[in-house]
Amino acid sequence: MCIRDRVSTQSTWGYCAKVFKSMSREDTIYYAKLAEQAERYDDMVKHMKEIATSGQELTNEERNLLSVAYKNSVGTRRTACRAVTAIKQKEEAKGTKFMDIIEEYKTKVESEVESVCNEINEILEKNLIPKAASAESEVFYLKMKGDYCRYMAECVTGDKNKKAAEAAHEAYKKANEKAEGLASTHPIRLGLALNYSVFYYEILNSPEEACKLAKTAFDSAIADLEGLEDEQYKDSATIMQLLRDNLTLWTADTNEEDGGKDKAHDQRLTYIH
Repeated sequence: MCIRDRVSTQSTWGYCAKVFKSMSREDTIYYAKLAEQAERYDDMVKHMKEIATSGQELTNEERNLLSVAYKNSVGTRRTACRAVTAIKQKEEAKGTKFMDIIEEYKTKVESEVESVCNEINEILEKNLIPKAASAESEVFYLKMKGDYCRYMAECVTGDKNKKAAEAAHEAYKKANEKAEGLASTHPIRLGLALNYSVFYYEILNSPEEACKLAKTAFDSAIADLEGLEDEQYKDSATIMQLLRDNLTLWTADTNEEDGGKDKAHDQRLTYIH
């Protein structure tokens, strides 16, 4: 790149930075939605981070957009982490000479997962959880914190894994206590039960507790499902189906005791339509 091009590029980015900084809240939200449609989730994260740290209470739409942005941003990195871990195990068994390269790349991917998770957890702890104006918002944010600590625990090992798992457990436990104030059929309460039970199964290796939590949530909601409006009925029923699928899977795994665990469902899209 010649000097003129470099200066031109720097000027362009400087101009864009000023434009973004001076954007209204409405414009920033629109940019985030635009980035979502373009599937440029790291861009979406930048705009939603600005909204989340503005000091104002988030609307339901803004809260869901924040969740979508970070969930998709970390999602590809979680997938990469699982893939590299599997490759490492396979190549290690073969006695490959490329283990140093694999380890280096695995560390790089892990650090990216950590970076995304630490960023959103800092926003949650400093900006969102303390200012949550309703039980629904507080449960949503505490669940979100538990989710990102769980994602970190999936990818890291040793002391980092232990700390991430403990932080996830604490956040999920607090969210579960606060969720007692929500209806048993509330999608956020059901989504919490879904992800909390996945945490017990996959991170704590406690299938009994996972099944107990999922079954309690399912049984409580099924009794109150009738009479809900169509939209909420659809949301609740969808999550309940995932809870039931996991219960079936976990029960089969426990009975077979074959040592192998299929991947359980968690709430892949926290953005409930």
